[in-house]
Amino acid sequence: MVYAVVRAGGRQEKVEVGTIVTMDRIKADKDGKVVLAPVLLVDGDKITSDAKSLAKVTVTAEVLGDLRGPKIVIQKFKNKTGYKKRQGHRQELTRVKITGIK
Repeated sequence: MVYAVVRAGGRQEKVEVGTIVTMDRIKADKDGKVVLAPVLLVDGDKITSDAKSLAKVTVTAEVLGDLRGPKIVIQKFKNKTGYKKRQGHRQELTRVKITGIK
């Protein structure tokens, strides 16, 4: 069983070949491919976390599409002052499928 932990938009995700991951928006190359930076690699009983060894490892992914997360409503209110503020946010996301761990 081979899996890796990769950096994915400020977070870390555990991925295997064939895994579909939703992460913060990332740019793909013209073929729709992305290379993700591994933080940890597990290959059977062998665990690799050394930076030199991980520099040789590549985790490739194919971009399936861009989407937006759910709407989050932010409301601020201060009593007796007439201050109220309402704001919304939707996170830009990308869905990728892991195609290879080498």
